Amino acid sequence: MASNALSILAGAARGERMSDSEAETLFKSAPLVELGQAADLARWNIKPELTVTYIVDRNINYTNVCVSGCRFCAFYRTDSAEDAYTMSFEELDTKIEQTIALGGGQILLQGGMFPGRGAQWHAEMVRHIKENYSIHIHAFSPPEIVHMARTDKTGIEATLGTLIDAGLNSIPGGGAEILSDRPRNMLSPGKCSADEWIAVMRIAHRMGLRTSATMMFGHVETYAERVESLRRIRDLQDETGGFTAFIPWPLQPDHTAMEDLPKTGAHEYLKTLAISRLYLDNVENIQASWVTQGPKVAQLALLFGANDMGSTMIEENVVAAAGVAFCLSEEELRELISGVGLKPMKRNMYYQVVGE
Repeated sequence: MASNALSILAGAARGERMSDSEAETLFKSAPLVELGQAADLARWNIKPELTVTYIVDRNINYTNVCVSGCRFCAFYRTDSAEDAYTMSFEELDTKIEQTIALGGGQILLQGGMFPGRGAQWHAEMVRHIKENYSIHIHAFSPPEIVHMARTDKTGIEATLGTLIDAGLNSIPGGGAEILSDRPRNMLSPGKCSADEWIAVMRIAHRMGLRTSATMMFGHVETYAERVESLRRIRDLQDETGGFTAFIPWPLQPDHTAMEDLPKTGAHEYLKTLAISRLYLDNVENIQASWVTQGPKVAQLALLFGANDMGSTMIEENVVAAAGVAFCLSEEELRELISGVGLKPMKRNMYYQVVGE
């Protein structure tokens, strides 16, 4: 089996597109070192620059009230919970001003599936920010968009149109988890289906929005379902070219309904990252997850196909609620990149270099 995996890696190194069965074989039997070497070669073929990018931004969870009830989430609350909250515009303003003062040019707005709040409520928040600050708004993952559309009893295109008119600039790839309905129904039956997630992204791309894509793995999914998730992203990228980056990260089970599951280790994380780089031959940027893996594994990920370190995370609440609290300053992030002989470059959401 290992020799078959090495043959697949040799084909990938020659630029051959990987099949689903070949990707599944790599998950099952590829030696980690050889897998990393092939992914690193693919990275240099796709992104030949010596640079590793990062962005300075802030995750603002404007509410923790959510009706999805995902089994892997330690952050959400019901609207009757004592510690449920929804931020005022004044609180948002304070966080945005702090972000700008620290050199940030973007905010990520995420609030989950907020009961009774449709597109117009969210658009008012976006409009307020745009009227007062010059900052990129990266907001509202596909499950949130679907929830708004259902709340308003309207279509995805109308919902996105309302948000774009208010000033929405791009959409994060959250809520993908595994884009296969069997594990989705086990993890988060209240969320949109895999087909709906893809449909939101397809419509967003056609309306001119760029988006990222993600995969949360290491829970109830099979390797075949992990590959299915990658295939759906690759197929849509072939169609629209709208994804700027792909970010895989493992489940953080502590303090959740899935806390009995073992944590995914560095070996499985690096393997999944490397296979993602090899399989997603049409996605330029693969992001390392220092937020879940810590700085040293994320630094190693730069040798396993990643070319981006993601955000400095001025603020992060969802992963922190699961007991993971790695923190890095911009200077520390740059030092990690320089430590493996690469050049750190600050970017925006479109992967354009800024502030250099």
